Amino acid sequence: MARRAPLLSVPESDVLRARLDRARAAAAGTGLVIAPGSDLRYLIGRPGGSFERLTALIVPADGAPALVVPKLEAPGFDGVAELGVDIVTWVDGVDPYRLAAERLGGVERVAVSDFTPALHVLGIRDALPKAEQVLAGPIVRELRMRKDAAEIDALRKAGAAIDRVHARVGEWLRAGRTEAEVGADIAAAIVAEGHTEADFVIVASGPNGASPHHALSDRVIEAGDVVVVDIGGPVAEGYNSDSTRTYSVGTPRDADVAATYAVLQEAQQAAVDAVRPGATAESIDAAARDVIAAAGFGDYFIHRTGHGIGLDVHEEPYIVAGNDLPLEPGMAFSVEPGIYQPGRWGARIEDIVVVTAEGAEPMNKQPHELVQV
Repeated sequence: MARRAPLLSVPESDVLRARLDRARAAAAGTGLVIAPGSDLRYLIGRPGGSFERLTALIVPADGAPALVVPKLEAPGFDGVAELGVDIVTWVDGVDPYRLAAERLGGVERVAVSDFTPALHVLGIRDALPKAEQVLAGPIVRELRMRKDAAEIDALRKAGAAIDRVHARVGEWLRAGRTEAEVGADIAAAIVAEGHTEADFVIVASGPNGASPHHALSDRVIEAGDVVVVDIGGPVAEGYNSDSTRTYSVGTPRDADVAATYAVLQEAQQAAVDAVRPGATAESIDAAARDVIAAAGFGDYFIHRTGHGIGLDVHEEPYIVAGNDLPLEPGMAFSVEPGIYQPGRWGARIEDIVVVTAEGAEPMNKQPHELVQV
């Protein structure tokens, strides 16, 4: 029955109060309903848990914000009142949606966080039948896309921690072991090297490397395999790492690996070099894609060049064709082109970068060369 969250590093109260003020200003008269998850953690320093009982941060157009929370869950939010947030507890038998509606007041529009369970979305709608419901994502992501100095420090910490894991992959990756066995060792190292958990581990060997989200299997790794290792997780501050390096088990069996991998290195570096304030997200995608296409591998680069990262592994901004968002200092995202040849092998290079006034600061420092183990 008990649900205990891992020990978290919580931003200073003045930082959180400023975020709440910016959220209200960005909402511009729209009431906000923020359910447990990364948006809640961004605003009050605690993610909470999404269960059948409603927990939600209510930010009305006017008046103090309130956390509507089951009384049995309230101890997990100690200190939130110091942010100027009223704590409104309820017990089984009380209608929490009515409590939320009362705090929202007579708003004409309510913005609900994107991943709120339908159970609660419909409950809010029934309690405020005349209010238009919209997604809160477009409001909150405008705040979260631009990382402050403390957030960037947390991303540096996460990047250094995952670099230490990649530096050790040669301890576990060898012929005769399965992807799952190697993945288990890597997952343990992710925690040992400074993360609170291993959020994902991809060990994609040989032909499995041609599937970008392969994850793990019982395939036995063979001499000559090219192996894609994509790993990451959160540090105590909640910010995530995500880094991919490509390895070979001994000399690659396919003669075209070296030349093809050199194209990938050139593409990844071209995209990083293109990062600067004012450049569009889609221009970074094009910088990588154009190099790969010119070498004849355009059909084998089958995903966007990158995704934003922070409290979520995937968040805004997305580095993809059609996204004309101008980059600004503080935006953080992956640069991860790949070349995937079905039935043969695949490769990907991924770093997290943060936009600076001059260009890009990589959060990952491990070499980009094909690593032979």
